[in-house]
Amino acid sequence: MRRILGLCLGLSLMLGTAQAGPLDAFKNLSGTLDIAGGTAHIPVMKGAAKNIMAANPKIRITVAGGGSGVGVQKVGEGLVGIGNTGRPLKDAEVAKYGLHTFPFAIDGVAVVVNPANAVNALSKAQLVDIFAGKITNWKELGGADAPISLYSREDGSGTREVFEGKALVKGAQLSPRANVVNSNGAMKTAIAQDANAIGYVGIGHLDAKLKGIVLDGMTPSQAGAADGSYKVTRLLFMNTKGAPEGLTRAFIDYIYSSDGTEIIKKAGYIPTGRK
Repeated sequence: MRRILGLCLGLSLMLGTAQAGPLDAFKNLSGTLDIAGGTAHIPVMKGAAKNIMAANPKIRITVAGGGSGVGVQKVGEGLVGIGNTGRPLKDAEVAKYGLHTFPFAIDGVAVVVNPANAVNALSKAQLVDIFAGKITNWKELGGADAPISLYSREDGSGTREVFEGKALVKGAQLSPRANVVNSNGAMKTAIAQDANAIGYVGIGHLDAKLKGIVLDGMTPSQAGAADGSYKVTRLLFMNTKGAPEGLTRAFIDYIYSSDGTEIIKKAGYIPTGRK
C-alpha cells in the first residue's frame, strides 16, 4: 500500500510539474506595466499582455506606439517600464539613460504599393530616385500614367532607419513632398487607399491589402529574412532603464518563453531566442 501511495504521489508531482507553464511566473505578482515605442512590436506586446492579464487580473499592462525614438525617451525618463525600438540603441542613448536592451525577433522591411499597381519589381537605383523625387510618374517604371504618391515614416522611426539604411543608399535624399505617417498601421491604411502610393512597412504587416515589391531580385518574406536571402532586415528590441525587475522582468522572460515564441511567430516575425 505504501508503495502504491508513493507511486501515486510521485506521479502527481510529475504531472504538476509537466502542467506548469510560462504564465505561472505571474501568479504572485500584481501591479501595472506600461510599454511604448516601436509600432512593429505592438502585436507581440498586446498578445503577451492579453495572456498575462487573463491569467492574473491583478496585473494591468498597457501597450502604446509612438515609434522607436518615443520608446527610448519614455523608458529613459521613467515614464514606461519597457521602451521598444526597431533598431539598436545608440551609444549616446545607453550612456544618457543607462538602458539595457533585449532583442527578441527578426523583422524585414518591405517596399509596398497598392495591389492595383502593375509594377512588381524595382532596382535599388530606381527606388532611390523615386524617394528623391526624380522619378515622379509610374509610367517611367512600366506602370500606369499616374503620379507617384510617396509615403514615409516620421523621424525617429526604426522602420524608416532600416529602410533608408538598407533599401536606399547612404546619404539618399527624401523628397519634401513625401507624406509622413507615424506607424506601420497608418502606412498600411494609406497605401491600401491610394492606388498610386509607394511606401514601406515591416514584413509582418504584409497581407492582401498591400503588394510587396521585389527589390533588386529580393522577394520580401519572413522566410527570406530568416535565411538571409532578403537583406532589408532588422532586430526588434525591448529596452529597460537599468536591469529589469519584478513584473517587467517577468514580462521579458515571458516573451522568450514557449508562449512568447508562438506569439512572435503569429505576428509574422522570427523569434531570436534569448541572446
